[in-house]
Amino acid sequence: MTAVRELGILIALAVVVVVTAVVNPLFLSGQGIRDLLLNACLVALLTVGQTMVVITRNVDLSVGSVLGLSAFVTADTFAVNPVLAIVVGIVVGALCGLVNGALVGLGKVPSLVVTLGTLSVFRGLDFMWAHGRQINAANLPDGFLALGSGSVFGIPYLVIITLVVLAVAALHLGSYRSGRELYAIGSNPEAAVLAGIPVGRRVFTTFLLSGTVAGLAGVLAVARYGTVDATVGTGLELQVISAVVVGGVAIFGGSGTVAGAALGALLLSTIGSALEVVHIAQFWQQAITGALLIAAIALDRSVALRVAARLRRQSRGVSA
Repeated sequence: MTAVRELGILIALAVVVVVTAVVNPLFLSGQGIRDLLLNACLVALLTVGQTMVVITRNVDLSVGSVLGLSAFVTADTFAVNPVLAIVVGIVVGALCGLVNGALVGLGKVPSLVVTLGTLSVFRGLDFMWAHGRQINAANLPDGFLALGSGSVFGIPYLVIITLVVLAVAALHLGSYRSGRELYAIGSNPEAAVLAGIPVGRRVFTTFLLSGTVAGLAGVLAVARYGTVDATVGTGLELQVISAVVVGGVAIFGGSGTVAGAALGALLLSTIGSALEVVHIAQFWQQAITGALLIAAIALDRSVALRVAARLRRQSRGVSA
């Protein structure tokens, strides 16, 4: 099912690109492709942590606020030490993830409640730290800003970093026991406990990783955009969740891949860019994203019901 969803995303992506290129051939120029990839990078990066969380039948609504807080702390710390600033930005994200993980994984508080609360808490801390200030590119080292605009062999650094993180996460989920156990937790948490899987610790780790990746994304957001204030990342959590679900990660847990989630991020970003090219209002991007999200959830639910019905029929057949 996941492979079919990913193939569908690739087909939809191809259709959007081809149709838009017919309207404006520059859409497929070298710079056009570069812009598409860069625009999708931060959301695709955030989908890595979010995918792991959602696979365990949880959700992290705080990623946008974590990115924003990490971004401002990173930019503000550059005045002290550039290397320290990057480390601090990632650590801030990890600490935010630790708070979420402790409350959800160890405290057994529903993730929706926890991360809805920490979304506001982390954003409030961001505003307190910023205190109305804005940090501009002129206050940041050129070498660091090059991380957001530079490339090697024509491939932007941000794209390379995103692909590396995606590859590591995919390897972990597919080849290591701790990664495969996340699917077992999402499929049936009670059965996972009976099977001896440390559910609380695994869920804690997914939120810790989600926060750490969001902290890294905050650092890269500073390099990408240069200008940082307390509103950076506002509303980004909805884009990330939409990309994850559209990319084939079941919102009810137990299935999905980081590759599919990244493709979902690329599709949504490409749709947004295409609408701008053909001069369609931004509202339609939000409407299309919402429609795709609803369709993906409905599809996942439909498949889950059919699978459950099939298993019940097989169970009756065995009993007979």
